[in-house]
Amino acid sequence: MGPVLRISGRGTLCLTVKGLTSEQAAVARGVIKASELSNGGAGLGPAPSFSPPGGPRDFQVSGSADLMRRTARGIAAVSGLPSDLPKKIDSLLDNYLRSDYKMECRGKILDLGARTHIMGILNVTPDSFSDGGRYAALEQALARAREMAAAGADIIDIGGESTRPGADPVLEDEELRRTVPLIERLAAELAVPISIDTYKSSVARKALEAGASIVNDISGLRFSPDMANVAAGYGAAVVIMHIKGTPRNMQQNPVYTDVVDEVREYLEQGVELAVKAGVGRERTMIDPGIGFGKNLGHNLALLNRLDELRGIGRPVVLGTSRKKFIGTVLGIPVPDERGFGTGATVAMGIERGAAIVRVHDVAGMAQVARMTDAILKNQ
Repeated sequence: MGPVLRISGRGTLCLTVKGLTSEQAAVARGVIKASELSNGGAGLGPAPSFSPPGGPRDFQVSGSADLMRRTARGIAAVSGLPSDLPKKIDSLLDNYLRSDYKMECRGKILDLGARTHIMGILNVTPDSFSDGGRYAALEQALARAREMAAAGADIIDIGGESTRPGADPVLEDEELRRTVPLIERLAAELAVPISIDTYKSSVARKALEAGASIVNDISGLRFSPDMANVAAGYGAAVVIMHIKGTPRNMQQNPVYTDVVDEVREYLEQGVELAVKAGVGRERTMIDPGIGFGKNLGHNLALLNRLDELRGIGRPVVLGTSRKKFIGTVLGIPVPDERGFGTGATVAMGIERGAAIVRVHDVAGMAQVARMTDAILKNQ
């Protein structure tokens, strides 16, 4: 296994390289220190600063993107380091700084670089944790979808099986009965893309045939081996989410060495699964899976370090809406009463780089997104 790279920060970036040998890390430190001496007075601004993040096999540099690229060129000029390390640093920087995503969803284009987009949650289930049963009837679901589209939803995400912690699986026929007639009606009526929230490839296939254009898979394309092939065959976009375990057991003492590193690796592998199956990389999105096999500390760490996932080079989808960790922090047991807490996570998520936020309260969170975008873009 090669070195692990991660990047974070705004303005002043912080690049961490882990997993080198002690000798390689020492060589890299020498390059950085030499850069400090030679560039400090060269009129190019301050040289990168160095600090060891946790061991003799790691190193960390802070500075501007330009200074980091110069550091990468310095590393390329010496022997003893992995030959592909400079290229990896450049690629990581390119990915991290990218914001011009345009998502093609079977003929519909989402310009994710222009503003944060809103994915409205429409659960047509009797047992979802927040709104189970409210939209189980077709006419109720249609009315709710129209309401969300009018309120500013850019995507309607339809789920026919609850994936709350401890949930039992739903039979395929029942999931199809709940979702496909609704998708057929909405695809014919609404201009916004329809997403199918499922981990079953057979359900995804029928949903795409009915007019859906996005597959939102909580398993990151793992639970159904042919899910990526199905998405590729229909030219669909995919949301690749991280989960540890299954909905039934995922909250039974999840353990990570570093939750952000492990989630990032899982998502990177999911993107590669999609690409190998024929899904264009530009049609992939990633979701850290807040609440899916994570405890309170894991969820807060992922939110705080969400920007590190931008290094994958794919737009980040964030789903925090009304979730239990918000209730735990605020002492609010009722999901519907977690709106203000959700708003805080949405604003923080956008500041950390989320391109799409998946929410129940479309009207309210669209306001949060617009205001956050205005602050960040100063316009």
